[in-house]
Amino acid sequence: MNHERIVRTVLGISAGYVVLLAFWSAWLVEKTPPDTVPYQIAGLVGLFGTLVGLGMMLAARPTRADRLLRRRGVEGWARIRDVHPLSMTDHHTELTQLDLELTIPGSETYTGSVVFDVAPIDKPRMAVGEVISIRVDPAHRDRIILCP
Repeated sequence: MNHERIVRTVLGISAGYVVLLAFWSAWLVEKTPPDTVPYQIAGLVGLFGTLVGLGMMLAARPTRADRLLRRRGVEGWARIRDVHPLSMTDHHTELTQLDLELTIPGSETYTGSVVFDVAPIDKPRMAVGEVISIRVDPAHRDRIILCP
């Protein structure tokens, strides 16, 4: 999960909402019937919640480069040579460095490492000696993405 993107998104939406709220309170509320103000406030609060929810949903998506790599990357496989747990995350997963032996059809086997967010359910598949599916950028062989 990309926390920086989510924070930037929420801050941007909040800043835009403050501008909208200032516009509403300074100009628009005077031109509407007084009996509709509670409904307008409920609508503004609902709009804020909707925008924050949609923004967080879009910010949590993989980056464009990762989506392109997953779609257009060359398929291969990797054998896990070593596993180094780094730290626990705030969402009950573990950041883990995996040392890999990467095999791409039509090229030589090479080694590399990747830091991956391993969920407890995926731990048995991320053990030494296991083989996992990968996608590799053909232009930059050091850009890989795991497809567990």
